[in-house]
Amino acid sequence: MQRVFMDLVQRIRLCSLPPAMKRDFRIVDATTIPLCLHTYKWATFRETKAGVKLHFRLAFASPEDVYPETVQLTPARAHDRTQLDTLVDKPGTTYVFDRGFVDYAKFDAFCERPIFFVTRVKKKAAIRYLFDCPVSEGSSIKKDCYVQMGTQQNRKKHVLRLIETTDSQGNSLLLITNRLELSAQEISEMYRSRWAIEIFFKWLKQHVKITSFYGKSQEAVLNQVFIALIAFCLLLLAKIFSACQESLLQIYRWLRVLLWEDSQIWWELLTSKRRKPDT
Repeated sequence: MQRVFMDLVQRIRLCSLPPAMKRDFRIVDATTIPLCLHTYKWATFRETKAGVKLHFRLAFASPEDVYPETVQLTPARAHDRTQLDTLVDKPGTTYVFDRGFVDYAKFDAFCERPIFFVTRVKKKAAIRYLFDCPVSEGSSIKKDCYVQMGTQQNRKKHVLRLIETTDSQGNSLLLITNRLELSAQEISEMYRSRWAIEIFFKWLKQHVKITSFYGKSQEAVLNQVFIALIAFCLLLLAKIFSACQESLLQIYRWLRVLLWEDSQIWWELLTSKRRKPDT
């Protein structure tokens, strides 16, 4: 199953057309799936609960579509940081991840390779402020400055960029990055793109059924996850090759309605909704 999934990922990678800013851009996050402790003892999470955690790295296939490049399955008790080296590994690529993956000790190593990152830090994080950059009045950017992370006894040696902005609800966000050449607004938009993985998680759980499993072993659970991802990738490839402008969800709905009909009917429907060429 994993081999079929990786073949499909490679096919998507070769025919995808992400915008320039997102070609070397990846989103990393994890989602937890609760399980019955009595049935899945190998996935013990808490005293009365079991669960697995799926750690994903997503890439953009187009301005609006993402696809999973890789996935790691662990028991839910595993901390997100344990998968950081596996998911964040390619020099020259920018990775966006949330606070669960933050490991200050890795920041210096990332800077030296160089691996680029944009992530969020807590307001109480140990930060040494070096100097501020000017920000436009009325902008969503509240602060743009250069900093070093860590306490005086354990300070990281590389200078990073700290940007304070706001989310869609007006809540303050502190972003840290080693992309020093981009504008604060570009970095802010990079982090906002992380929302694509939340939509991806919701899509998987609602439409390809990975919230309940037929097998009881870890291998059976992983195989079902790969079957779900294979289904997702096949739908995305259908969208790419048909040049259909409709959402992946709409393409999936048409497939369900026409599942027992001649496949040509579904394909003709997709191609009839092709994007109009840019003029």
